[in-house]
Amino acid sequence: MDKAALTAADAGQLRINKRELLGGVGAAAALAMLPRISQAASETWDLIVVGGGSAGLPCAIFAAQQGARVLVVDRAHRLGGTLDRSSGQIAAAGTRLQAKLGIKDSPEAHFDDIMRISKGKVDTELVGVFVRKAAATVNWLSDLGFSPLPGHPVVSGGHEPYLTRRYLWAEQNGVAILRALLPPFFEQARKGSIEFLMRTDALELIQDGEGAVQGVMARDAAGRKIDLPGRKVALTTGGCAANPRMFEELHGAPLYAQLAYPFDLGGGLEMGVGAGGVLRGAEHFQTFFGMVLNDFNVPSTPAPVPVNTVPQARMPWEMYVNSAGRRFVREDHPSVDAREHALLAQDHHRYWIIFDQEIMNNAPAMVRGWDRARMDWAFDKYHFFSRGDSLGDLARWAGIDADGLAASAQRYNAAVSSGSDPDFGRKHMPLPIAKPPFYAIRMQGTQLLSFAGLTVNPQLQVLKGNGQAIPNLYAAGEVLGAGATTGFGIVNGMLLTPALVFGRMIGERVFA
Repeated sequence: MDKAALTAADAGQLRINKRELLGGVGAAAALAMLPRISQAASETWDLIVVGGGSAGLPCAIFAAQQGARVLVVDRAHRLGGTLDRSSGQIAAAGTRLQAKLGIKDSPEAHFDDIMRISKGKVDTELVGVFVRKAAATVNWLSDLGFSPLPGHPVVSGGHEPYLTRRYLWAEQNGVAILRALLPPFFEQARKGSIEFLMRTDALELIQDGEGAVQGVMARDAAGRKIDLPGRKVALTTGGCAANPRMFEELHGAPLYAQLAYPFDLGGGLEMGVGAGGVLRGAEHFQTFFGMVLNDFNVPSTPAPVPVNTVPQARMPWEMYVNSAGRRFVREDHPSVDAREHALLAQDHHRYWIIFDQEIMNNAPAMVRGWDRARMDWAFDKYHFFSRGDSLGDLARWAGIDADGLAASAQRYNAAVSSGSDPDFGRKHMPLPIAKPPFYAIRMQGTQLLSFAGLTVNPQLQVLKGNGQAIPNLYAAGEVLGAGATTGFGIVNGMLLTPALVFGRMIGERVFA
């Protein structure tokens, strides 16, 4: 490793991005920072970490601090994985910050909250290990300069609330965590304990005749394949939510939108299965409550239309229907989990927001930051904004069942008139849907993470179908699948925090 280049990186606040790695003079500096793949192949590493993101960085740092020689391999052009786009939301019980604020909490209480929100579908052994280790990792991040927002921790921030304030994030979201992790990573790199290969794609694991992992076969940016010997390997590659084919094969649902980190292509899953590992958790697939997409492609890109369907921020005036034109949910239900699970049962995880001219004229803005003129303009602009002079016309343009929509509107309007919704118990019903023209916005349930992942034991060893550990192979992060840590309900902080904690655990334990 070129120490002068690392010193220069420090002086630049460790901002390693595509411009620096690929453009102009920065390309030469980047090449000086990266060890040649042939040099990396010339020694046997104590640990090869495949993926330099949320789990891979702490894994490499702690292994190096234990005296290991660590090689990090990543197919991306920079370190950090999804942290550049992550909300950076983490959760732990028994942290120093909680103690400072007088918040009483415990790993047992955290575990109980996770079980409640996940509907008991998590890997209980793994989560039991996590809750006991999480506070130490959050305290460590604080020691590295991570500073949460004022007033944090909180109980919620998007999904079902905890019963105790243990949920927190920083002003710069995931980037704040990345900036905390890079200095200790580069400190170990300067010492020669860590080397890293960027734009290098790990293809498969090398195993001996008895199945023990002995390294990684990789391909560099020039297309050269080479074997990288390693005594142990940690798969921290992320999931497959940027691979439409694999995502649908594993989860039985299309990848409707391009939301995930583009390098989450499922390589770690393929490598683990190829070595004898097995996948689990696909049955816990869930969908977020929907967004407007740009077109009919699958996956599509999101449209720049921030529709507000959060009752706590804006009570709905509109009616939500499925492709049969039928209501399927209490639109003002305070639980996002309840609304998302209702959507999960609908055809293509899709619904339409239905309203009329009176609601258009009187309701608070449904799209954040839009005034009435822009809303009206959108019905001439976007594929999934439809308008009709009658409910029948609207149904034809929107692509929903006309008879079902007419029946739903009639029944909903009767509920508005009586002040009671016998179907779903909705409380907020200020106006009927009766005055033309009528409007519909098609909302698509989407996902940016994968629920299927490698099966591991509480020591993070990858397991075969018979429950035996594959020698020398470990895994952490989204490659374990969101189902293992969030179960059948999105649990606040139970994606990023386990990645950090389990990555650290591998680094600490493998060479302790």
